[in-house]
Amino acid sequence: MALVPTYRPAGLSGRERRHRRRYLSITLLTCLVLVMIGSTIHVVMLGALRLRDMRKLATYDLTEESARERAAGEDITLQENHEAGRTATSGYSVTEAQRLLGREQWEQLDGMVRVPAGPFVMGTDLERADAQDKPQHKVSLPAFYLDKYLVTNAQYARFVVAANRRPPIDWKGGRVPQGELLNPVTMVTWSDAAAYCGWAGKRLPHEAEFEKAGRGTDGRRWPWGDKMDPSRLNTYYNVGSSTNVTAYPQGASVYGAYDLAGNVAEWMADDLLPYEGANVPRDQLRGKVAAAADAADAADQPAGPAAEQPQSRYYKVLRGGSWKSDPFSTSLYHRDSAFGNHAADFLGFRCASDSAKSVRAQ
Repeated sequence: MALVPTYRPAGLSGRERRHRRRYLSITLLTCLVLVMIGSTIHVVMLGALRLRDMRKLATYDLTEESARERAAGEDITLQENHEAGRTATSGYSVTEAQRLLGREQWEQLDGMVRVPAGPFVMGTDLERADAQDKPQHKVSLPAFYLDKYLVTNAQYARFVVAANRRPPIDWKGGRVPQGELLNPVTMVTWSDAAAYCGWAGKRLPHEAEFEKAGRGTDGRRWPWGDKMDPSRLNTYYNVGSSTNVTAYPQGASVYGAYDLAGNVAEWMADDLLPYEGANVPRDQLRGKVAAAADAADAADQPAGPAAEQPQSRYYKVLRGGSWKSDPFSTSLYHRDSAFGNHAADFLGFRCASDSAKSVRAQ
């Protein structure tokens, strides 16, 4: 009887096995390379998107950067030349300035809030706070009135015309930038701010008044409470420029004042002096300017505070932080400062008054 042979698949030869291993290795290597290329493209795309977002946050077209770069102190020099009348400007007529807004808008912007008399908590004892913000202490104030809103470009335009003042340096042709009538006026010095308040029958607020108007009687850190809420204010480049003074009703203080935190930092009437009991020498807060080193000593001249020369004048207090500030700087107890002749696109002001009757009809 013939035997039927059993079929058995032939095994792979050594050559075929080597070929398959080589094929699998090449395939795996190709996959790894593709994954690396894909990851690189993803990272590059994320970087491009981030760069685009940063450009959107810039306050000007970055192609104009070279024309906007400033050396240290150059902004102050430009401002001084502007105030001295060495730059040509034009502006509005009285009628044109008055017609910038309607009657109801003027009345709204000119409104003030009343802050009642009594004590409040000023300053802080927080360990990480700046020395000039300490210590926490109680202050009692008489009743006063504070502008509900920051002084706007539109309001300042009326002042420029009526008082024959020079307009801010960033007003092209002496006119408010398009779309910014209700933005806070900026590029104004402490003297500009004080002059406007005097013209309006008011005065610059004292920093104690500002702090009470924001903190109320419970010592809160921000106008709405003790927790930072970026939806309630314009800060930390979340917008990239100043904003309409009516844009953040959810950030109003207990007395109804807007933008006491964020938008633009506000000039106060006060010099920057230490609080009573503060662990900071008075001279440490005195104004300083960079000291010019002699050529022979230039190589040994240290950088930073050691290279600064104290002045006889003090800085003026700034309050509230700005659209450029870090969130900490918008804390209501925080004290910032600058020389009174300084002007910037993040500095503005509002006015105060001892009595509503003292305010002139504008």
